[in-house]
Amino acid sequence: MPFTVITLTSVPRALRGELSKWMQEIATGVYVGSFNSRVREQLWKRVCDNLDRGEATLSYSSRNEIGYFFETCNTKQAVIDTDGIPLVMYQSSYQLTDKGSKKYGFSNAYKSHVIRKSQARRGKKEEKNQRMVLPGYVIVDLETDGLNEATGHIIEIGAIKVKEGKQEEFHTFIKTGTGLPSFITELTGIRSDDLEADGIKIEVALENFVTFAEGLPLVGYNIGFDLKFLEREFDRAGVSWNSRSYIDILPLVRREKLFLGNYKLQTVLVSYGINRAVPHRALEDAKLIQELIEKLNEFGDVLIRKA
Repeated sequence: MPFTVITLTSVPRALRGELSKWMQEIATGVYVGSFNSRVREQLWKRVCDNLDRGEATLSYSSRNEIGYFFETCNTKQAVIDTDGIPLVMYQSSYQLTDKGSKKYGFSNAYKSHVIRKSQARRGKKEEKNQRMVLPGYVIVDLETDGLNEATGHIIEIGAIKVKEGKQEEFHTFIKTGTGLPSFITELTGIRSDDLEADGIKIEVALENFVTFAEGLPLVGYNIGFDLKFLEREFDRAGVSWNSRSYIDILPLVRREKLFLGNYKLQTVLVSYGINRAVPHRALEDAKLIQELIEKLNEFGDVLIRKA
């Protein structure tokens, strides 16, 4: 059971007494305990529901890269989940609502400042990219028959190779030997019959993809999902994979678009003025990612470092 720490400031005495039933108060407002996640979630909900004008923080052990996670309630510090790693953001302004709870947010002046800086960087980046030829790279997108790479399979590979100012496309269906779940067909429009009629064996598909990619850096949106499936399929097929360099453009988007409600590809595309629906087809999605890449300020610098 994970070790848990809750800190309280200016809270009702009854709330402190309630916490004492489950945890030890080792200093004023500092409570420690060890219990399962269900108990932790219920306690934290009770704390947040009864804070009034007080403040609270929650910290506990977690199996992420830094070994812990934390949450805040009614504090100026907000928690940003960055690929499973919590970071602290100090918010620039806040005000009291009618109920007395604090409402945080960025000031309009700061938002304008960020937008102006982003536009200036974009102008400089576009000018710089016009003067130089970027190293080659391969945009890749997969469609799969599930979300778990251990039990699922790749059913479609789409890729675009950008090299020396030229572009080349790659697309293939893959025979899996099993039927497709109905929700996959509904999402992608791909049917089992399509795979049987037009698909090839996974070994051949991977060998063709390796030849196409030429060892260039692979680029994708939230590419970790695709890489897990590729690594699993290469391992099962016994095919050698000579490209381990990759660029995930999701972190680049997060740095440029601080105020998005979510970072789903569809939301991100619209925020960059790409007003087309994500079709959930490998090559078509790769083309949308290519359009997105052309609008990212940092991509060229990241590519140069990876090449």
